[in-house]
Amino acid sequence: MSNQLIKEVKDEFKKTFSANPLLVFSPGRINIIGEHTDYNGGFVFPAAVDKGIAAAIQKSDTGSCTAIAMDLESTIEFELDKLKTSKEGNWENYVFGVVAEIQNRNKIIGDFNIIFKGNIPGGAGMSSSAALENSVVFGLNELFDLGLSKTEMILISQKAEHNYVGVKCGIMDQYASMFGIKDNALLLDCRTIKSKPYKIDFKEHQLMLINTNVKHSLSDSAYNDRRSACESIAELLNVETLREASEKDLEKIIDKVTPENYQKALYVIQEIERTQKAAKAIEENDLETLGALIYGSHNGLQHQYKVSCDELDFLVNQAKKNKDVLGARMMGGGFGGCTINLIKKDEAKNFAKTASKAYKNKFDKDCSVYFIELSNGTHLVK
Repeated sequence: MSNQLIKEVKDEFKKTFSANPLLVFSPGRINIIGEHTDYNGGFVFPAAVDKGIAAAIQKSDTGSCTAIAMDLESTIEFELDKLKTSKEGNWENYVFGVVAEIQNRNKIIGDFNIIFKGNIPGGAGMSSSAALENSVVFGLNELFDLGLSKTEMILISQKAEHNYVGVKCGIMDQYASMFGIKDNALLLDCRTIKSKPYKIDFKEHQLMLINTNVKHSLSDSAYNDRRSACESIAELLNVETLREASEKDLEKIIDKVTPENYQKALYVIQEIERTQKAAKAIEENDLETLGALIYGSHNGLQHQYKVSCDELDFLVNQAKKNKDVLGARMMGGGFGGCTINLIKKDEAKNFAKTASKAYKNKFDKDCSVYFIELSNGTHLVK
């Protein structure tokens, strides 16, 4: 967790509002394996990381609320009974959304001021939006003694994103950010919203992210398209989600669906299985098997689900050429963002250098490398 970040928002809050704030840290997340399985009722394997959003929050006595995004040097004032969303993509919609969803539950909150700042790399698919939503709901719950459970808080965060930001996200991002446990990944069952923590001993290995620094415009429409393909196949199979389907079930309807959609459903069924196998591999301290499953996940995302892109595939191929990388795959929605790599610690810097150089030669742009640790979920900072 970034103490520097906490100090900056605290100092800024005292300077701006002459008051001592409550301090909240809410982490971003990675997902080790289990991509595009969440909205199919499957398993995902996320973990909170040591990068996130620090928020300083306190009651306001001016009759209105103020929110300040330090990163963006952007300030908004608003009144609790006159909330309206601003244009698409604006950060304040996350704040308004959380406030509105709390009020929809007939919880009474008073005026407040909040300042936040993050160190989650933008566009890396590490869910800065979930971290922001969680920091707001967690801070308000504490400040106004709302008595919300962590589960209620993440549902508020998710609803804020659905209704105010317009993204029909699953629950994984909010869940991992809220419930993360240091040195653990969470095997989350998206059907029951219950998880089991798995302590990971990476031994002489570590996780490293490489950001392609691209975001292809396909992502939103492709996401919705994949989602509806999965839903229509589940309907054909007469099951609630693809989680309830096996490869054998799928074979029975092969004539009724396009080959493309068949492959997409097959990917989801196989990825749900890979994710459960990954948990077993971690339990048995078998990092080689975990790595092979991670490579298998990318292969499916690239060739079956078709949500990868040249830049991501190039970085995964760079990883495959290096015997010190046990596994690599694209992470997140796809069409850009990061690869996650399981790599030998003493080889990580070297690989980062050679992969970055090759990437620059190929695409004439820079990629960015991040080293991350698995950390605790949203919490108050004393």
